[in-house]
Amino acid sequence: MRGTTIRQPQDIEDVLSRWKNRRQENFLAITLDGAHKVIKVHHVSKGLVNRTMVHPRECYYPAVKDNAVAVVFAHNHPSNSVYPSAEDYEVTERLSMAGNIMGFHALDHVIITPKNGYYSFRQAGKLADSGYEGSQELKQFANELAAERRKK
Repeated sequence: MRGTTIRQPQDIEDVLSRWKNRRQENFLAITLDGAHKVIKVHHVSKGLVNRTMVHPRECYYPAVKDNAVAVVFAHNHPSNSVYPSAEDYEVTERLSMAGNIMGFHALDHVIITPKNGYYSFRQAGKLADSGYEGSQELKQFANELAAERRKK
């Protein structure tokens, strides 16, 4: 796994094959170097059968510790459904925003399943390609913050 180059979501599924048959949801952070080679797969949290709690602080800590340039987030769906839940979309947006602020590229968020393959937020067009351009909410926040600073 270490040193594997991540070129596409299929590569992520291959790296995480040992996690897809778990009976509870597990959230993972795969840290990557500048060439998108795997530095390490980190287990961030273990949840229930149908959800796990995650916070950007814990999700990005491995990237800071590993001096990573990019990170891929992933979690398994024991239900075998590749479809993201509302919470999956919310977590992906929060992680993307936090990564932009911290200077990390959230390369993808992938859902893996025991039998039905995977779902890639990036491949589905649900994860922005770069920086502040990806999030209207983050743009609005940055504009409001700049306006507030100008008032002072």
